Amino acid sequence: MLELLQAFSLRCSQIDEAIRLGDDVRVATLDGGIDRLVQAIVGHEAVNLMEMYMQLQFVGYLLQQEADDAASVSHYAAVLTSLLERYFGASPRPEFAPPPEWPLPAPKAYVPNVDNGNFLNSAILETLPDRVAVLTRDYRYLYSNPVNCAYLGRKPIEMIGRHVMEFIGEELFLTQAKANFDACFAGQHVEYNYAQRGETKATRCRMSPLRDLSGQVLGALVVLEAADAGAISTIAA
Repeated sequence: MLELLQAFSLRCSQIDEAIRLGDDVRVATLDGGIDRLVQAIVGHEAVNLMEMYMQLQFVGYLLQQEADDAASVSHYAAVLTSLLERYFGASPRPEFAPPPEWPLPAPKAYVPNVDNGNFLNSAILETLPDRVAVLTRDYRYLYSNPVNCAYLGRKPIEMIGRHVMEFIGEELFLTQAKANFDACFAGQHVEYNYAQRGETKATRCRMSPLRDLSGQVLGALVVLEAADAGAISTIAA
């Protein structure tokens, strides 16, 4: 699934570049492969909650992009309905069945409780004032909220599949971030402060493990906010 989304993101970037250069022939050639990628993504059978989340997020993205085209909206709404029926129909697959305590209570804190599945609610993540991202176990972006996208100068769809090292640099990734991500993937809640080269203000980073219904860690929810002045450390909680 991640590879398909990366291919779609790359194709969109190539089309944008061709449009910028005024290369209509290349635009037409590249555009011809978009439909096949979309079909491959929505036709993929998700094997866990993370893949299902990626799939539903992707269809949501398509609905937003085609909001002015009534026919496209109807088509992708039908696709979304089909996916929901696939995973939550009359006989939902065990890995996608809601937990016994469903419906879940509202989270007690402003940051969603990532241990009960609330991380799947992108509406919550997108309203947070801090930079928020979801990364997979191979350190690649699955989701980035609007605040983080604006900070990094990227569109949400462009973030999918990109390695975090592209944005923080190899040195910071190897000396600080990787060990903290690995601790999070091992099930720990991690918190530390850091400052990238050339920055005078520290950033507070909080990582929480994302689990499927069986308890397996699928990735990490990362929340970034301004730290107290002068507070820079590499200590993981």
